[in-house]
Amino acid sequence: MSEASNWNAAAAIASTFVDQWGDAEPGGAVIGFDRDGFRFGHAGGVESLATLTPFTTRSVSRYASVTKHAFCTMVLACSHLVDLEDPLGLHLPELQEPLASVTVGQALDMSGGLPDTRECLSLLGLSVYTETKAGPLLQFLARQNRLNYEAGTEVSYSNTGYRLVEAALERKGVYFRNFIRDLGSQADAAFDAPDVWNDAVEGLVPGYWHDGSKWQLSAAGLHISASGSLTGSTESLANWLRALMAGEGAFAGVLEKLCAPRKLVDGRESGYGLGLRRTILDGRVLTGHGGSHPGYKTYFLLDPSTGAGFVVVSNREDANGHKIALECMAAVTGLCLPRPSAELAPGVYATESGPWWIAVDGSTVTYLDAGDTVYEDSDGWVSSRSASSPMLLKMDGDAIVGEIGHAVRRFAPARNDGVPASLAGRWVSTEGAFFDLDGADLVMGVGPNRHRMPLTPLGNGRYLFTLRDGPWTKRVCLHMLADDRLELVLSRARMVEYRRAG
Repeated sequence: MSEASNWNAAAAIASTFVDQWGDAEPGGAVIGFDRDGFRFGHAGGVESLATLTPFTTRSVSRYASVTKHAFCTMVLACSHLVDLEDPLGLHLPELQEPLASVTVGQALDMSGGLPDTRECLSLLGLSVYTETKAGPLLQFLARQNRLNYEAGTEVSYSNTGYRLVEAALERKGVYFRNFIRDLGSQADAAFDAPDVWNDAVEGLVPGYWHDGSKWQLSAAGLHISASGSLTGSTESLANWLRALMAGEGAFAGVLEKLCAPRKLVDGRESGYGLGLRRTILDGRVLTGHGGSHPGYKTYFLLDPSTGAGFVVVSNREDANGHKIALECMAAVTGLCLPRPSAELAPGVYATESGPWWIAVDGSTVTYLDAGDTVYEDSDGWVSSRSASSPMLLKMDGDAIVGEIGHAVRRFAPARNDGVPASLAGRWVSTEGAFFDLDGADLVMGVGPNRHRMPLTPLGNGRYLFTLRDGPWTKRVCLHMLADDRLELVLSRARMVEYRRAG
């Protein structure tokens, strides 16, 4: 196929996705581009279910975690103030160990083990809608004295490192909102970075999620931070990425530094850089990142070797930007898409001890409530091909063995050994949260928000329960640490403890 034919094929793939977003549904846009400019731009659906204004490539949306590489651009520009090798405690002396010894680089490359703030709040019973401010959140993090894992030994996604590094730079008078507005304008990208959900942003479209029967307006109470505060249009993001790939002026060498391999403490390279994650497509190294806020999805994928790129921006919770961008990239490059694998036997598995569990359903593997598609590898192995949630697994008899997050694990089929009566009673956190264990149920919340959630045993003092919070459904692991002490565990927060009351 010719280059033009390849771009036509990519445009046709993008159309098949956006055309599914109807005239009375939330929508989104896809842009394909290279070093010479935009190759196509397709949009579908609407900006607002109140006005039914069509979504366009100029509609302003929330980029969510696509913000991360832009914030890291600021960190690199301010290396004279905050260096990647600095421990966080050097700039935020109120942090306790071991958080204080996590380096700035580890905080940004997902190897720091820092517990995710939002998931910590979920484990304390605070809803996605509960309003929180930057100052009290920093004080909350300063009270923590556990990491998800020893810094530099694993890779697991967390937003907290970005929150902490942003706070460190703000104490030195450097603010992300000012920086990104200025640098974005140099790339013909109209960006903003509001602190909280309710801040006014010019042209910002509402986000939506579907509750199974109808579309709902999205909202969130968490102070957003530079882990996910950036807003802009599909065109603005594409212009910004083209400037990064061109590497001229203020953008000279920036993309290369963001993409540069990062290492774990044992010397192994991680595929997650500074706000960018490596994607391997048929042997070619690509780079990109996704973003997800309640009601918003964003994704971009770049091929620095050819200058090709794709941006997907939407105001609907169910948009799969990764799939759209990857299929478009395969079309324009002629590379083969990976094949999903159902090699692993379906079921729920857990390690012999500890809170680690997985659930296998076809080609989807869920680890500590974070689900990923796994693809064919070699010799019976399957891989998530994800730099931010890496998995390499295979069957070993009736068990599953391999690595998740670069940590070696062995999972055996979960055992339903019941819920002992000895767990009954009230359990409290030093943060003031509490829940009751009543028979085989966990009861959390107060008044009309009091929820009864059945426990599913995994064996050896581990139990799963399902927590529903607006657009989110989370499966939480309750892990007994001692007769009077337990922890609640999600993928991004594995250290929230409760003790028996009385």
